[in-house]
Amino acid sequence: MKLKKLPRQLLGLFARGLPRRLVRRDSLLDSVGGAARDMPAGLAQQRLECAAAETMQLFERFHSHPEGITAHEAEQVRQRCGENVIDDQQKEAWWQHLWHCYRNPFNLLLTALGMISYATEDLTGALVIALMVLISTLLNFIQEARSNRAADALKAMVSNTATVIRSDALTGRSEHVELPIAQLVPGDIIKLAAGDMIPADLRVLSAKDLFISQAALTGESLPVEKSAAPQLPAADPLDCQNLCFMGTNVVSGTALAMVIGTGGGTYFGQLAQRVTSQDEQPNAFQSGISKVSWLLIRFMLVMTPIVLLINGY
Repeated sequence: MKLKKLPRQLLGLFARGLPRRLVRRDSLLDSVGGAARDMPAGLAQQRLECAAAETMQLFERFHSHPEGITAHEAEQVRQRCGENVIDDQQKEAWWQHLWHCYRNPFNLLLTALGMISYATEDLTGALVIALMVLISTLLNFIQEARSNRAADALKAMVSNTATVIRSDALTGRSEHVELPIAQLVPGDIIKLAAGDMIPADLRVLSAKDLFISQAALTGESLPVEKSAAPQLPAADPLDCQNLCFMGTNVVSGTALAMVIGTGGGTYFGQLAQRVTSQDEQPNAFQSGISKVSWLLIRFMLVMTPIVLLINGY
């Protein structure tokens, strides 16, 4: 048994002994214009308090039990805290989507030309331009709507579960159940094993050779060892060895942990809010259409006065 633990211990010592610049890469939070250290002060303080608390203090704080909470208690907490899901960008109404499909420089240019044609009593030209704009907008609207429906169908096919310890309200006995991660609530006791995704922000209660890969949040390319001992006051929750965060995964070992944050109240949830709050960047096709449209507009602004001057002369 000692020989099996030796490689993992050497891995932990190796990761802690190397300079941080050799084992660090840009985190997702850095890529969206902020570091994990910029998380809300209240969220960071709550995580630090959970890291420093004893096991019984955690049970009292989250009204939980070593045998797990009951389904009724979990439902009450879920009604208060919401489901353990990351709030995606709000879906647009169909008329908003249609407006965004129409609103591009090329369509605006054609619309202006169609209005000029109508004003000059060129009804045929105005009708042709209107049909071009209508067909272009509808094709874009239909294709994007189909893509969104296909993406939603793929999301529905993928379901992640977690092993949760729940207490039976009648017998008082605890049982291990597989539940979708969306049903997890603060106070739930879950079991972790190698290969598991961390479904929420967790406080480790017991661990055996537990190594977590949290490169997405901290940029550390090597796994970090986690333990269950209460953590002394630290400046950054991400440095606490008894906290695990959503968006990371278990590399090796097993553990028993308590959920201390779900959904938008997790570090990963804050990251998702930052990403969705940023302006959506156009893709390559949209950028190309915009460049061509502005080229036509510049050409029109230059050629129109020249043609008028030539005709007048």
